[in-house]
Amino acid sequence: MLNKISIIIPCFNSEKTLYQTLDSLLKQTFSNWEAIIVDDGSIDNTKSISASFILKDKRFKYYYKENKGLGKARNYGIERAEGEFILPLDSDNLVDSEFCELAIEIFKSKNIGVVHGHAELFGEKSGLWHIEKFNFEKLLVQNYIDACAIFRKSLWEQVGGYDEKMPHQGNEDWDLWLSFGRLGVEFFHLDKVTFKYRIRTNSMIRQYSDEIRQMNENYIATKYAKEYRQVYLNYRNHELSRENNPLASAIFYFKKFLKL
Repeated sequence: MLNKISIIIPCFNSEKTLYQTLDSLLKQTFSNWEAIIVDDGSIDNTKSISASFILKDKRFKYYYKENKGLGKARNYGIERAEGEFILPLDSDNLVDSEFCELAIEIFKSKNIGVVHGHAELFGEKSGLWHIEKFNFEKLLVQNYIDACAIFRKSLWEQVGGYDEKMPHQGNEDWDLWLSFGRLGVEFFHLDKVTFKYRIRTNSMIRQYSDEIRQMNENYIATKYAKEYRQVYLNYRNHELSRENNPLASAIFYFKKFLKL
C-alpha cells in the first residue's frame, strides 16, 4: 500500500519488554502503519500481550509460528506486510515518535532506499549510539547500522530477503545492508535519534562466542568475496597499516582468507 509502513516485530519469549515496545508505536506522529508481531515459538505471555494491543488498535497483527530464528521470522513477517516500506523492530527496542513521519517525507522527495539515524541507549547502559552514514567499505569491516531502519519492500524482494542460510542468527541485517550496497542503493542518514536501543547482557548478539562470530564473518567474506577483493585491489598500492587505515584489520584477515 502506497506510503504505508509495515513494522515487523519478531518475538521469542519477549514478555518482559514487548509491552513497552508496542506502546512506543501508539505514539507515532505518522498514522499509516501496521505492526506485524511474529511470535517465533514463544512459551511465555507474548501472545496475551499482543492480544491486548490488537484490542486497542486494529493496526496490530499477530502471527504464531514454529521457532526458526530471527532471519526467518523477519522474512515471515515481511511476506505478509501490506506496506510499501518496512521497519524491522526488535521486541525490546523503542521507536522514536517522529521516525516514521520523517522517513516518509524523505522517501517522497528523494531517490532513497533506506533511512536510518542514531540511537539512544537505555537499560543496563545509557548514552548516545552515534551511527555513522552508510559507507560500503566500512560496512564490509563490520556492521555499524542497526536493523531498525526503514527500507523499501521492493529492495527486500530484489535481494531475496534476509539470508536464512547464515551459520548463526544475528547478522542477517549486516548481510541485508551489504546486499543493498552491492546494488548501489542510496542510504539517507537522519542526524537525530530514531530509536531507543536496549542494552542487555543476555541479548543474543552479546552471547556470541568468538567461534560463532568467526563463522558468520567467514560466511560474509565468502558471499561478498568479489567486493572484498576489489577493496583489496583499491588499497594494494597504498600502505596498509592498522594505524592509518580503518579497513586494515579486515583487509589483512580477508586477504588471507580469500587467498589474495
